[in-house]
Amino acid sequence: MVDQAQVEKLVTETLRQIYDPEIPVNIHELGLIYGVAVDSGGAVTVRMTLTAAGCPAAQALPCEVEKRVRAIPGVTGVTVELTFDPPWDASRMSEAAKLQLGLI
Repeated sequence: MVDQAQVEKLVTETLRQIYDPEIPVNIHELGLIYGVAVDSGGAVTVRMTLTAAGCPAAQALPCEVEKRVRAIPGVTGVTVELTFDPPWDASRMSEAAKLQLGLI
């Protein structure tokens, strides 16, 4: 049995280290992460989106998320669910991301 809250915290910290290759903001602050779930056995599900369906990072970004999350101690499996519902828009970005990009 794993400490689900601790693993979720580590997953979030890890996601904050992954950057969209086209935008100099991490994918968590960018609002691409819709949810993280950790079960009692250590399996992690990351529900995420991309800035657009035709995003050049469409292949690489979910693979990087899976690879990095899988390396976290206590994680026994990773599923990355890519969704476009609801579609991403700039309102999903954190205030810090908007400030970094000069949007506020």
